[in-house]
Amino acid sequence: MAVNWLTIRRFSEESGYTEHAIRTKIKNGVWLEGQVWIKAPDRRVLISVDGYHQWVEGPALVSAAPSRSSKSIVS
Repeated sequence: MAVNWLTIRRFSEESGYTEHAIRTKIKNGVWLEGQVWIKAPDRRVLISVDGYHQWVEGPALVSAAPSRSSKSIVS
């Protein structure tokens, strides 16, 4: 059985992100409430595996154009 919602500790174990990194992404608004994380009725923060995948894949879907930082400098 695949579970979509994981505790921060379990998500950390599965993803490789530290618990501190996860909390920082939540605090800084990098991961949005209701999309990547929620507060359960018992007030625990739960991470959506599906929401995380959408976040990871999101930038690639927005634009395939190279960024300015990827341009090479020609002398």
